[in-house]
Amino acid sequence: MHLLVTGGCGFIGSNFIRYWLSAYPEDRITNLDALTYAGRPENLEGIDQTRYRFVHGNICDETAVHDAMEGVQTIVHFAAESHVDRSITGPRVFLETNVLGTHTLLEEMRRRGDQIKRFHHISTDEVFGALTLEDANRFTEDTKYAPRSPYSASKAASDHLVRAYRETYGLPITISNCSNNYGPYHFPEKFIPRLITNALRDKPLPIYGDGKYVRDWIHVLDHVRGIEAVLLRGKEGETYLFGGNVEPSNVDVARRILALLNKPESLLTFVEDRKGHDRRYAIDDTKAQTELGWTRIYTFEEGLADTVRWYQEHPSWWLPLTID
Repeated sequence: MHLLVTGGCGFIGSNFIRYWLSAYPEDRITNLDALTYAGRPENLEGIDQTRYRFVHGNICDETAVHDAMEGVQTIVHFAAESHVDRSITGPRVFLETNVLGTHTLLEEMRRRGDQIKRFHHISTDEVFGALTLEDANRFTEDTKYAPRSPYSASKAASDHLVRAYRETYGLPITISNCSNNYGPYHFPEKFIPRLITNALRDKPLPIYGDGKYVRDWIHVLDHVRGIEAVLLRGKEGETYLFGGNVEPSNVDVARRILALLNKPESLLTFVEDRKGHDRRYAIDDTKAQTELGWTRIYTFEEGLADTVRWYQEHPSWWLPLTID
């Protein structure tokens, strides 16, 4: 099989490519990536180049998309602007990449008729809005959309567009919404890698607001295996959710990282809260487990320790990227 991966030099995309080329030695991958600030070719150093092709281009560019789809049977669409803080200060690029870029891919796929057998769209739990700390509920595939940031609104729009192309044109699509990922090759502006890299340099660990914001954390390789399960066993037109079944507060995550690195809690620094900060996300991934046979292999404790160790062992990867 020949797969097109969009955004394959990013955090989740590069982990997917590494996993897939290792697990499926007969398959080939074309990676279409614009190499924006968080897309790094270094994330894919050492992979089998004989089964890998890189196309430097933007998913909004019809010519680049046309070239990248040659000979492809499956599309796995990761490419997206994804940082909430950046969407608050500059939302336009989120709409262009996440909505218009997805549209460009779908249009090229539609023009190719039956060539593409599956378009899998990677989305986020943030499209569902926020839960309260007191609410025992979790997001499911039937939860109504209620995005609360420009980022989540752009992802919600792209989800709806993918579904619309299924209903209107009969395209063979699937969608997955996942909780917050963590693991190796995660850009240091994100929460967990920023905490780790700051702690390693004995710099303050910034915590928004009261620190009681809750996220469901999934190790990136558990998410990658979930995508694999959708591609192999998922039903066309369906949506599947993937989560980590763990809900620590942000300040608790920070304290765990400090403990793993034997650093003092005096490094915790509470800063002004993010605008429109969602209090809690939590995912019920029962459908993925029962219909796809997917299970998690990482506990949060194991995964976080492995992630901390990866950053300790790869300073040359993250030091040029760190922000104070």
